[in-house]
Parts: sequence; C-alpha cells; structure tokens
Amino acid sequence: MNTKKLKFLERILNKYNYNGVYFCYNNEKVEPENNEVVISVLDDHYSVYTNSLDNKFNAYDFKKEEMVLCYVACLFDNEDLYNEIMSFLNDKENQTLMTDFYELTMAQTYFNEGKKDEKVFFDIFFRKNPFEGGYAMSGGLDETIKYIENLRFSDSDINYLRKLGKFNDEFLNYLADLEFSGDVYGVPDGTAIFPNEPVLTVETDIITAQLLETTLLANFNHGSLVTTAAKRVTSEANNNGKQIPVMEFGARRARGVNSAIEASKNAFIGGCCGTSNTKAGKLYGIPVLGTMAHSLVTESENEYEAFLGYAKSNPDNCIFLVDTYDTLKSGIPNAIRVANEYLKPNGFSFKGIRIDSGDLAYLSKEARKMLDEAGYPDATICLSNGLNEYSISDLLKQGAVIDSIGAGDNIAAPNERVGGVYKLVAVEKDGVIEDRIKVSEDSIKTINPARKRVYRFYDKDTGYALGDVITLAEEKIADNQYTLVHPVETWKKTTLKNYNVRPLLEPIFKDGKLVYKDPSIKEKQTYCHQEYESLYPEVTRISKPSEYYVDLSNKLRELKNELIKLHQEEVEEKSYQKIKK
Repeated sequence: MNTKKLKFLERILNKYNYNGVYFCYNNEKVEPENNEVVISVLDDHYSVYTNSLDNKFNAYDFKKEEMVLCYVACLFDNEDLYNEIMSFLNDKENQTLMTDFYELTMAQTYFNEGKKDEKVFFDIFFRKNPFEGGYAMSGGLDETIKYIENLRFSDSDINYLRKLGKFNDEFLNYLADLEFSGDVYGVPDGTAIFPNEPVLTVETDIITAQLLETTLLANFNHGSLVTTAAKRVTSEANNNGKQIPVMEFGARRARGVNSAIEASKNAFIGGCCGTSNTKAGKLYGIPVLGTMAHSLVTESENEYEAFLGYAKSNPDNCIFLVDTYDTLKSGIPNAIRVANEYLKPNGFSFKGIRIDSGDLAYLSKEARKMLDEAGYPDATICLSNGLNEYSISDLLKQGAVIDSIGAGDNIAAPNERVGGVYKLVAVEKDGVIEDRIKVSEDSIKTINPARKRVYRFYDKDTGYALGDVITLAEEKIADNQYTLVHPVETWKKTTLKNYNVRPLLEPIFKDGKLVYKDPSIKEKQTYCHQEYESLYPEVTRISKPSEYYVDLSNKLRELKNELIKLHQEEVEEKSYQKIKK
C-alpha cells in the first residue's frame, strides 16, 4: 500500500501539534486510547480508528490514501489544517516540475550511472550588488521552504514525463517516490547580504540537489531584488530624520500575477507601509491602500462631481487625485470645495491629495500653501509617478512637500537583477568529502570551494557591522581578536578586537524535516530595518557606496589557492601531452 500521502499527513499534523494521532505502517491494528486517533496501513486498505472522550470507539476503512486525508481534514475543527490538506490533494502547492529540463536529463544520467545516493553540497550566492549599490537584502526563503515541503512528483507529473519519451521507467519510478531528506542552511528573509558569500546551502543527494536549483534561484533572485529595491526607496524617503511612508503600487507593472503578489510581500518586508494589491493583503496581512485613478474623474461630467461622488461613497478615505486636468487651477480648488461643502459639514476630515504628474517639487509646495490657506493644514500630500530612490532624493533636496509616496514599477519590477547562482562546492564519496571548485579566466567567476559558513562581526560600542568572513564549515571564530584579510588583495588587512560575532546561516531543514520557524511578515519587516540600520551609512548610500568587507578565512583561502593550482597543473599537463603527441 502507498504511504506517500500519509507521510505528508503525518508531517502536517505535527505542524499543527495534533500529538494524539498515531500512524502504524506495518500492518498493525492498534486500538486508540481516549481522544486519540490511529491510522493503520493494512494489506489491502487503510483503517482509521478513533476513540472519543466519552470512550466511543469507531473504525473506518478506506481503499485510497486520498480518502484518509479527506476524512482527517474534516475530523478536526481547524480551517487552516483543512485548507492545507485540501491544497495538497489538489496539488496547488506542488511546483516540483518548475525545474529546467536539463536538470531532469542530468538527474537521469546520475541515476543510470549509479550515483543516486551520492551526497553533494551546493551554495547559492551572487557576484555583484544590484543597482550599483553597496548591499542587498535577502528574500524568497519562505517560498523556498514551501517548495521543499511540497516537493513530490505527482502521478500526472510522472505521466507527463513518460509521454516525452526521454526517460526510462526505472528513473521515473525513482522520481515517483522522491522526497527531500537533506539539510538546508539559509539566511533569514530581510538579512543584509553581500557578493560571493553563501546565502543558502543545500546538502542532499545529487538528484534532489539538481532538481532544486531552478526554483531556489528563482525564489532568491526575485525575492531579494524586490526587497532590496523597496529598502533603497524607503530609506531615501526620509526628510531630516522623519520617515515618509511609501505605499507599494506596483501590481500592474509586475511580471505576472504571482510575481505581483510576491512583490507586494517582499516590498512590505523591505519597508513599504502597505500595498495596493488586495490579494497580497488578504494572503499576508499587509495593509491595503488606495483611493482613486484618473478614470473616476474623466468618466464624470466634471472634476467636482467626481470628487463629490467619491466623498459620499468613501467619506473616511478622501485623498483626491488632483492632476487629471490642472493641479493648481482645477484639481486642488475642487478638492477644497468638496471638503468645504460636504466633508467638513458632515463631520468628516479632508485626508489630502495625490499628485501623479508635472513638476512634483513645485506643485507640492504650491499645494501646501493652498491647503494651508484654505484651513486644512492637516491635509496630506502624496506624490507618485515613477518615483525611485534617486528622484525621491532629488525632490527632497528641492524642498518638495511630501507626506507620503506611491511607488510602483521601480519596486515591483525594477530594471535590474540580482544574478544569484547555484554552484557545486563539494561531493561526498565513500564517506569522504571532496571539495570542488569552478575555475574561470574571469576571476570573479572562480568560486569559493567546500562546505562553508558565514560570520558577521559587529562593533560592541556602535552596533555597526564591521565585516563578514567566509570560513570552512568546521572552523570556529575567536571571540577576542580576528584579522580580516581581503580575498584577493591579501595585503589589505583589518584586525578586529572589540566585537560581537554572529553566524548568518541558520538551519532550515535537517534530515528532510523543517526545523526553522518562519517569522511573521511584520517581524521580517522589523528585522530587515534592523539589518539596514546595522550598516554604516557609507555602505548604504545610493551613490558610490563604500565596499563592505567580505573576506575569506586563512584556511579557506589556502584551500582555494591549492585547488586553483592543482587545476592549473592539470591543464598544463594536458596541454603538454597534446603537444608531445
């Protein structure tokens, strides 16, 4: 009898702390105690035994695993548990086939060569900060957790692969039973990260590791890009120490529906105060924001009637879009008129205006004068129109009056990329770990080999991050003195003494089981802000930032140089033999 779906059920019940449910996989019939449930796998069917608090015993037999899951989903009064089981049965969260086709062809090669149990070690890292900046903020770990938890080839997946005629039955049967059983280490979402340091490491069998590559990179690259973009925009939205709220309005500019929803989530982690994306608001508990578009105005007979109709329907949310025709001669006067004639007499406040075109610096200053003279000093001014960190900085330098900002495409779909890569760094053969290196004529593409860990040093007095060191996995960091050495220009050294040190990579999965508690989205936002604040302003400035120290330990640097030398000697030997022939 199959037990793959029951294994999922067992895992999900443990997640929701249903400790009174027991699974028997060895053809056993076990009678439950009071308020317990026993699920048994028998020769030709599945049995579920229940015993209620009043000692009422019941037994139910099912021919299919799916029926067991449906029954258990309805057994407990837990909507989240029910939804998760139903989602599993409907295959909604299963994205296993979201992998590049060559991952599957390579996986079959490993299988046919008898390497399916070979343990390997992969790192995800990136080579250059996006936006020509001094840092990046990590994202996408939550989606990677979801992906790995639901990693499985469904019957329809196997049938599809079989129809392609590229894979043998033995390999497909292996895939049908594939489950993740390895280890994953990663940095939490919202962590400040830097080039060439591992942000995620995978330790598992070669076939599983290869199949994970595509989705893990997609999650990291997109999540980190949006989180970084949001942090850059929100950090510049600061007027002499006063934080200006930034609303994420990028759903219509994002690269697809799912991308838009994920972008809203990551933008919130990166510091945005809310989103226009209602679906993201529902899924993640993000505040949803927004009032009107120009179409509301152009559809009406005139601007005043449009504003008045909106005010009557939304009296507690009146921020009028005033640039449809003429901001100063029409839009603001009509907004003030509606405030005077309808909002104020009926006890509602005039929340403010939004300007989405024109000379935003000039218009915002004139708008402030007009609103103040009309007796509405508390009416706010929201600016939008393709704003990014640079335009926001320029507006503030010009004295623009900004109470809030709406930012869209430059957060949800910025013209940039992170460029994360997934590289093999070690292979275990006969119980011995052999380090691997990829050497390139382009020195930036020569990777750091071996199983590694990353540590960050903080100044005890200021709390600022002083630098990171990448070490071999087994190395320990001294707590009283450490010398950072530049990975290439080794004469550049910095000796640290008064510091605290923190490991960045946290255990996410151990032996296939999730051991990491994913924080709430608000906790991630707070953490991301703290990470940003721990960086020196010279590192976070948007133009020509200082380089942050990311160095190699002496042992790792020596190993890397040794492997490069061995590689060069092999190339030279092959060249010599070719010439000799």
